Amino acid sequence: MIGASSAWAEPRATRQEAEPSDWIGTAWIESAERYGTAADGDLWPSCWADDDNLYSAWGDGRGFDLDGAFFDIGVAKLTGPADDLAGANLAVGDDVGRVWTTGGYSRKPTGMVCVGNTLYLAVQDLSHNFDDAPAATIAKSEDGGKTWTWDETGPMFDDHVFTTIWFADYGKGGAWAPDGYVYAYGLDGNWRDSYRDTVPDPTDLFLARVPAEQVADRTAWEFFSGTASAPAWSAQIDDRKPVLTDERRVYQRMFDQGLRNDLSVLSQGHVLYDKPLGRYLYSSWSEYAHHLYEAPQPWGPWRRMADRDYTALNLQPEIFGGYGTTLPSKFLSEDGRSMLLQSNVCCGLPNPSVSYHYSLRRVELVPLRDGPADNPVADVDLGRRDDAVPVSKSARQPDLEALRDGSAKSQVDDRDGEVKDQGWWGYTWPEQVDLNRVDFTTGRAGRDGGWFVSTPKVQARVDGRWVDVRGQLISPAFVAGRAGARKAYTLRFPTVSATGVRLIGPAGGDHRYTSLAELSASHRQQLIDGGFEQTSDYGPVWGFEGKAGHGFDGGGNLSHSGEKNAWVRTSETLGEQYVTQRISVVPGSKIELSGWFRTSAVVRRVMIGARWEGGESIKEVAPTVADSYLKQSTVIEVPEGVDTITVLLGYGADGGDAILQLDDIALRAVEG
Repeated sequence: MIGASSAWAEPRATRQEAEPSDWIGTAWIESAERYGTAADGDLWPSCWADDDNLYSAWGDGRGFDLDGAFFDIGVAKLTGPADDLAGANLAVGDDVGRVWTTGGYSRKPTGMVCVGNTLYLAVQDLSHNFDDAPAATIAKSEDGGKTWTWDETGPMFDDHVFTTIWFADYGKGGAWAPDGYVYAYGLDGNWRDSYRDTVPDPTDLFLARVPAEQVADRTAWEFFSGTASAPAWSAQIDDRKPVLTDERRVYQRMFDQGLRNDLSVLSQGHVLYDKPLGRYLYSSWSEYAHHLYEAPQPWGPWRRMADRDYTALNLQPEIFGGYGTTLPSKFLSEDGRSMLLQSNVCCGLPNPSVSYHYSLRRVELVPLRDGPADNPVADVDLGRRDDAVPVSKSARQPDLEALRDGSAKSQVDDRDGEVKDQGWWGYTWPEQVDLNRVDFTTGRAGRDGGWFVSTPKVQARVDGRWVDVRGQLISPAFVAGRAGARKAYTLRFPTVSATGVRLIGPAGGDHRYTSLAELSASHRQQLIDGGFEQTSDYGPVWGFEGKAGHGFDGGGNLSHSGEKNAWVRTSETLGEQYVTQRISVVPGSKIELSGWFRTSAVVRRVMIGARWEGGESIKEVAPTVADSYLKQSTVIEVPEGVDTITVLLGYGADGGDAILQLDDIALRAVEG
């Protein structure tokens, strides 16, 4: 052991979470196994050798000899396509590695790499309660996994430092490697959250490199000691710096006190170099979820890409996650967008779980396409686009297709066993889209939950982050709780460009969950709150151009209809004063803008129309009757190439006590 340290970093005062990815467009992870094998065991780190075979190591099982003996570790060769994999055991137990730590530890495989046809396997000492990993070493095979050698003098890593190791997967025999190094990732302390807090939970991911021909030589290893923008390396392990820190905790509180809770998210996984996409993909997991990260280089910057939450409920075989997540390069599609993820759920024979064997499920990734949104105004549900991927915090259903099947009779819910504050449902796209409306139908409530406690809100994904949409208004008035089941609502807001949209709100009931029957998003030609009934101030929906006093009357005494109206008032000579709203329109179309105006006697002109970049169409009218509401209207011919206009409704403040009251503004398309 060279330069090791048994000291862990001091706990941080505030949690540092991984930054969200602005590279990914959409990510989809299958809810359960797609391809299984006739095997027994878990973990299954693997590598693809030059001989075109996949080599993999299992823990705690019989491997591909189901009638054979049980071993804590073994190595097998897998042949055939993913949907028809066959395997044969090559080496087991003491022939693969040894246990270095006394007092209740066994051997477990954590990572494998193929350098041509030479295999290297990372083997750790793991406690029988799976809560700490004090030592690890690297074994080597030059005969296709049949015989293994390692340094017999001691483990390569000890003192719980860099003892959960896996390698960057550079394709068949390492053919995609950018240089002459093998890159190895490592966790301190344990292979996942230490449930009994025997050691600190791993929240930092570290990186090392070693010349490809010297992987088994500990003196040749170097550890990353720089930053993502200024990479540096040191032979001293104490100089290492994390390439990824994520201190998130998931499932912090549970209804069932016997279930694991307050879980860290960095665990034994795998890093695939996706050559077609030019991206490194780290597959991690926690007890009830899978977590994916991406980076442009081995050292980062690593970004949080996607999370797939399978709930803490036992929903096998339709829905389950699993541990030991890997993305073998052998199963990567030519375009790099489709791959297979291996993961396992304990335990094995004689009553094996649904995936206590080499188990694969599908993952689909689409990078974000550059460029501005170009979807026109249309009565089209963006959630039904072929490239739209439904997303949620969690779900008890295998997929979220009920959200866009056009039927309010089907539904999804996010009861997951967590005492959670919020539930959310949405869509993501691999490019920017313009949208300004979300329609949803609440689901059928259960006795213990399935509703929003209060009005949910719309958030948009902008630069990878979910942010509240400004100026959103809902109709009809939201009915919270069980009484609001099976009701349809519309949320309108000023047009935003985003790569995702979601409906989020506080989860209700004794078991804190929400349900939804339908969800759609669209980009419409619309005017928001023309009666000002939900507007309390000028801002993102209704704006104002001018210097006169302006606001909104309430109580219904001064309105044309309803409770509220807009007003403008000044005794100064200020010229044109406008109440405004920016809206999306169809280029080359005609629209009629109308509204009800009431003015004081001194007002000699009112205006109604629109302005756009490079032009305007404003109609000026002389009021005929003072102190009475009169309807004014105009037809606006939108030029070709113009997709956004600002509607204008106002008056001329030309002296005297000039008062304008506005109400019931409307917009409609004009044919021809």
